[in-house]
Amino acid sequence: MPRYTLDQLESLTGLPRRTLRYYMQIGLVDRPIGETRAAYYTDRHLEQFLRVRRLSEEGVSLERIRNLMAGGDSPVPLAPARPGAVRVLSHVHVAPGLELQVDPEQARLSPAQLRHFVQEVINLLEKNLEHH
Repeated sequence: MPRYTLDQLESLTGLPRRTLRYYMQIGLVDRPIGETRAAYYTDRHLEQFLRVRRLSEEGVSLERIRNLMAGGDSPVPLAPARPGAVRVLSHVHVAPGLELQVDPEQARLSPAQLRHFVQEVINLLEKNLEHH
């Protein structure tokens, strides 16, 4: 699992360090893992920061973002990505030449739900191949 420093998150998200800290302080993003200089961030933190940034750029209030980050209802439909926008996608290998591309944010699937979905797709594919 990749580990990031606050400097790396600043670079990857395009958000100033002060903003990153503020988002954590007000509870929009999880606190770092560990304390002081040993603290680090994961892909989950990166995804959270990118989601908050995107929603904020779309004009969603920080209070509404807090609700969404806690699993509340989705806001207005997502705006189309602008040039330079960053999205984190999952690419899941299903079979030779067959891959699923998932935007976890838009799909609103937990990691466990995504694993279950992929397993069902694989099972269906294998069952289909047995009959042909």
